[in-house]
Amino acid sequence: MTITQSTARTKADILTTAMPYIRQFYDKTIVIKYGGNAMTDDHLKTSFAQDVVMLKLVGMNPVVVHGGGPQINDLLTRVGKQGEFIQGMRVTDRETMDIVEMVLGGLVNKEIVNLINQHGGRAVGLTGKDGGFIKAKKMFLKGDSDEEQIDIGQVGEVVSIDPELVALLDTRDFIPVIAPIGVGENGEAYNINADLVAGKLAETLGAEKLVLLTNTPGVLDKQGNLLTGLTESKIHALVKDGTISGGMLPKLASCLDAVRNGVNTVQIIDGRVEHALLLEILTDEGVGTLIRAE
Repeated sequence: MTITQSTARTKADILTTAMPYIRQFYDKTIVIKYGGNAMTDDHLKTSFAQDVVMLKLVGMNPVVVHGGGPQINDLLTRVGKQGEFIQGMRVTDRETMDIVEMVLGGLVNKEIVNLINQHGGRAVGLTGKDGGFIKAKKMFLKGDSDEEQIDIGQVGEVVSIDPELVALLDTRDFIPVIAPIGVGENGEAYNINADLVAGKLAETLGAEKLVLLTNTPGVLDKQGNLLTGLTESKIHALVKDGTISGGMLPKLASCLDAVRNGVNTVQIIDGRVEHALLLEILTDEGVGTLIRAE
């Protein structure tokens, strides 16, 4: 096959652009929260799986934490239940918890593992109940007053994460794919927001980078413009004036905890962009919102 000089130069530029990033992130852990349209569009699913395999092949250690909101909603609808959210968190009664475990720990997790393996990776699916590696406790949301607590069912917050299982998989070049289900002290299952699990996992593993895929270009202002760089003080101001609300609240809480606790860079990127993960990590054309310490 004949290649033109122009095409050759373009391809060479792409490869040389990637080199410093490959060097920077070589043998470093990158935690990726996989969610949004990237999980429901077949073309984007393939793109994501290829990106994760590529990162592994060039010497990085990707760890995937996935959501599954649309899939959970679909199954709830089929059994005649309506999904309910408070402050961006899914209200989870016992029946809903059964569905969450079926979808996250089974259908969605196995699909992601299969896709990565089809594209040359060696993925292994886990939930936080496997080996009890994500310990959780019941979460209560704050009400209108400091004393008021809102009970949202079997929703958990992370108490601790044992990194041993993930570290063991890494030593054998497996790619962990983790469903955000935790286990309580009495063996009860908890539905945990995937953004929060990804953030805590990034902290525990000493990750170099945390990347969250979403259904938006990143964090937007009230006019719909992308905010490319945010600090803790800016985020608090945006929450106070109502710019940030709903499902973006737990995302940014997770991001802030991560940068406070040693994760070097945190990025919220648009999962609707094909190969968004590679664009963010291996090129100068970073996409989305960067969260950084003050």
